[in-house]
Amino acid sequence: MIPSRRLQRSWTLLAGVAMALALGACLGKGRDLPTEQAPGIDAEPTPVLRGAPLPDGFQSALAAVTPGPTETAGEGGPTVVPLDEQPLPMPQIEPVTMSAPDYGIQAFLWWRPEVADRDLDLAKRMGFRWVKQIFGWRDIELSKGQFDWTRSDRIVKQAAQHGRQLLIRIDHQPEWARFGCNLMGPPQNLQDLADYLTAVATRYQGLIGAYQIWNEPNLAREWCDLAPDPALYAKMLNVSYAAIKAADPRALVISAGLSPTGSQPPEAMPDDEYLTQLYEAMGGSSDGHFDILGVHAAGFAAPPEISPDEAAANADYGSERFFTFRRVEDLRAIQVSFGERDKRVAVLEMGWTSDTVNPAYAWHAVSEAEKADYLVRAYAYAEANWQPWIAVMSTIYLCDQDWTPDDEQYWWCVNEPDGTERPAFAALTAMRKVPAR
Repeated sequence: MIPSRRLQRSWTLLAGVAMALALGACLGKGRDLPTEQAPGIDAEPTPVLRGAPLPDGFQSALAAVTPGPTETAGEGGPTVVPLDEQPLPMPQIEPVTMSAPDYGIQAFLWWRPEVADRDLDLAKRMGFRWVKQIFGWRDIELSKGQFDWTRSDRIVKQAAQHGRQLLIRIDHQPEWARFGCNLMGPPQNLQDLADYLTAVATRYQGLIGAYQIWNEPNLAREWCDLAPDPALYAKMLNVSYAAIKAADPRALVISAGLSPTGSQPPEAMPDDEYLTQLYEAMGGSSDGHFDILGVHAAGFAAPPEISPDEAAANADYGSERFFTFRRVEDLRAIQVSFGERDKRVAVLEMGWTSDTVNPAYAWHAVSEAEKADYLVRAYAYAEANWQPWIAVMSTIYLCDQDWTPDDEQYWWCVNEPDGTERPAFAALTAMRKVPAR
């Protein structure tokens, strides 16, 4: 969630058929993880990563992987093959690519297959190629080495059927990996995280385009209620990168988006200070740690074109550099200062809230019409000013079906929980987009 200015204006919110033979599927249980609590919410040098169509032959390989049951001819009539009994699609073999910018949106596909099918269709209608989804460690590795692939398999199949790329957020450690955290925190043994990622990336080799490692580690609430620790997070990135790349070299690894905040330890660490210390802990280079730098970019009260200098000078915008969408530029400057001009940046969360119900958010609430306008202008600003280093930009959210107006996350959505479109959905659908190439 984004707290009020009384809390130091801190943003403390929220492979293929062959591979299917490698690891068995277990019976599923549980439901979607808690939403990201970041913005109200819960690059590579050459060649430039760009959005690309599915490789030749991939669509035909998906013919047996439809969201609903498949009928196959058999003695006595057709036999219905449920989705969970169908094989995983064939792996993609071409490099994972991203336009500058590319288009993503976060969805909640975990619990209800029919809602997942609807929301993947909505993303397709929007022309958004990437769908961000949490793959909660605790929901998949129920105990050490014991995996439940039921829902993750389904989501991978459904995303492929709709022609969407998956950006998977990895966090929410199981209790057996670290006990006693309020929400989530780094595992006691980093090898456990490496083992989990090896299993996921092996099973879904060629089927998951990108992995985000953790969420907002500069907040104590996302770090087992401990003071943020960039050096430990650097080690997490290193073991995660090695595990994913060994199993699926084509997949992209993205660092966690950081919460824009001015709060100091132990409650939090400002995102710019955290990123500087992270680079120092990595020895000044992200090589071996991530392919793309992840950032968060809520707009708060400011239109998307407002610079950090302007936001800091204007009380209407919060009087802080981080209360603007263009905070991304401050973090990009840090990246460049460490000699990584050719590395790219992914905006993992972006949006504006229309929340006038929850007092902590009311000061920066916008109307639904303004939200629609600002989101379109944000993509346009990035296209005009952030090439070639900008990669995917993921809007929040396609609404979780269980959210109500009492939930602050509800007010960031581009649609209603029942799928009804809000103005932002229509505006983003109609928005001109950089062609995939």
